[in-house]
Amino acid sequence: MTSVKFLGHSCFLVSNGDQSVLIDPFLTGNPKASCTADDVSPDAILLSHAHADHLGDAVSISQRTGAQIVTVFELAMYCGGQGANVHPMGIGGQRSFDWGTVKFVQAFHSSGIQTEGGFLYGGMPAGIVLTMGGKTIYHAGDTGLFSDMQLIGRRHSPDLAILPIGDNFTMGIDDAVEATIMIQPKKVVPMHYGTFDVIEVDPDEFKLKLTDQAVECQVLEPGESLDV
Repeated sequence: MTSVKFLGHSCFLVSNGDQSVLIDPFLTGNPKASCTADDVSPDAILLSHAHADHLGDAVSISQRTGAQIVTVFELAMYCGGQGANVHPMGIGGQRSFDWGTVKFVQAFHSSGIQTEGGFLYGGMPAGIVLTMGGKTIYHAGDTGLFSDMQLIGRRHSPDLAILPIGDNFTMGIDDAVEATIMIQPKKVVPMHYGTFDVIEVDPDEFKLKLTDQAVECQVLEPGESLDV
């Protein structure tokens, strides 16, 4: 059985019972995080893009546990330069690992790493299609609405879609509803809201607006899990 645990903001721990994959581990400094970086020991770490609220603790977790960071090329090279174990990929590429299969798909956002010398280019932002334990999960990363979400849904038939709803930096609720209709997942979970004032929205409004759709919307509190 594949389970998905929400750790806060856009961070999720996906497990098949024997192995686990951590997505966008922004834990340190996250006011809504349900655990600390030292509490998790995943087999791999997937990163959607380079912003601090997604890159988060990835390098320190990889250094401590040996977990491989799998992400787009430029961000992988940055993490590798910091001493992390990495595997670089590109948008549209797919690869199978011991723990499952991952494919990076497009996302419409930006991506950079803030340093004392300014911003470093972090590569293309991405969505993540993860197949693990026979279930497919689409973590959209930070993105605006785009029509090829329909193609992602048709190509991968996700059992679960995880979509940002916080507006300002990403899709808001209405666009996330439209994205859900295009993707047609069996289940959908909202993310990237409420962590900061500028992305404060009501996730129950998102759930209500999907009432007439053939999809189960589940709003998770940090620390809660669902079975896919």
